Amino acid sequence: MGKTVVVGLARSGLCAANLLAKMGKEVTVTDVKTMDELGGFVEKLSPSVNVLLGGHPEWIFEDAELIVVSPGVPLDLEPIKKAKAAGISVIGELELAYRMLKKTPFYAVTGTNGKSTTVTLLDWMLRKAGRKTLFGGNIGNALTGEILEKANGQFRIPDIDCVVVEVSSFQLESIDEFKPKIAAILNITEDHLDRYPSMEDYKKAKKRISLNQTETDFLVLNADDPEVMGLYDSAFESKGTVSFFSRKKEVKGVYLKDDSVCSSEHGCLISVDGIRIRGVHNLENAMAASGMALLAGCPPEAVVESLKEFPGLEHRLEFVREINGVKYINDSKGTNIGAVIKSLESFSEPVVLIAGGRDKAGNFTLLRNSVKEKVKALVLIGEAREKIKRALYDITECHLADDLRSAVATASSLAEPGDVVLLSPACASFDMFADYEDRGRQFKAVVMEL
Repeated sequence: MGKTVVVGLARSGLCAANLLAKMGKEVTVTDVKTMDELGGFVEKLSPSVNVLLGGHPEWIFEDAELIVVSPGVPLDLEPIKKAKAAGISVIGELELAYRMLKKTPFYAVTGTNGKSTTVTLLDWMLRKAGRKTLFGGNIGNALTGEILEKANGQFRIPDIDCVVVEVSSFQLESIDEFKPKIAAILNITEDHLDRYPSMEDYKKAKKRISLNQTETDFLVLNADDPEVMGLYDSAFESKGTVSFFSRKKEVKGVYLKDDSVCSSEHGCLISVDGIRIRGVHNLENAMAASGMALLAGCPPEAVVESLKEFPGLEHRLEFVREINGVKYINDSKGTNIGAVIKSLESFSEPVVLIAGGRDKAGNFTLLRNSVKEKVKALVLIGEAREKIKRALYDITECHLADDLRSAVATASSLAEPGDVVLLSPACASFDMFADYEDRGRQFKAVVMEL
């Protein structure tokens, strides 16, 4: 039996370790966190899995045949670098799932913003067309866990037609054979610069989604995004057939014309008013999902019905409540500057913006134009609040709050009938919350108490 090391527990590591154990591998999980921090995950591991916590001892890597790295673990850790230099195979959890299911077409979406909405809508369209999908990835459901669940806990290939996967830049760093039948790059804006030395390194990671594609595969690109098109124009390495989506011009693919979403192959599909999800960024997500679904062979009728029905996702411009003419919107998934710019673009009303959290080396001056145009007041929380204030204090009034409850109270006192109170933090959540979902749910709970 081959010895395998899984680096990083959490969701991906847990599922990868359990799948490998089902495959008959001798598995050891290692993590820098302690049992107190990871006890809940350890309890869910297969009894045959060995666990080493509190560090990554180099000796455990030396006789491994395979190392599976969780997305949150950087590949430049010294034990991993030494293992790669010694010729040991180092892959990610996404690659592990792909190797098991490589005969099944993968439909993969990456980008800085909009990934979760796009893949969920794409999965909705495919199921509406009668396809049996396996759905997961960076959206929170590790593919290896979905494989085990679909196969009823057994090591066998589940009965599916296709795999729909949200893919992060972190996951793309550790692919090898991964080759989606249809891939999409939605957008590229500044993000994760606490992990990447530069924007160029971040873009290179995103670009890897098309690394192994051939002429029989498809690559869907946002024709309106300069960074995406910059990659495409600079000798894009993909051999896949390129299709586009655009809000601004007619393209080969899906585009907006006379307030209707149209396809270069199928004509006009639906008016913008007929699409249930709202917001500029969601229109782009809808077009990207539609383009991918049509390329996957979905009937246009299934695409249109899905656009009419799909309600959107929690924490993405989610309407919470209206109080005294003020709308409260939960956009906790707005964890970077580009996401906040797109969210603000969706409102014609004056906005009281609650932002802040753990900085990801963001350049908050990029918010200046949007804030000047849309935001009547800022309420700032978390570790980055002073940095955001320094970037924006001269164009709108800024208020500092110690916690989310006081931030909501301050925003409520500043808002007038017809205004919007928007939580869209432009930061990670881990300084004050378990994750962005915890932050969003706490926001909604506080709003419901007003």
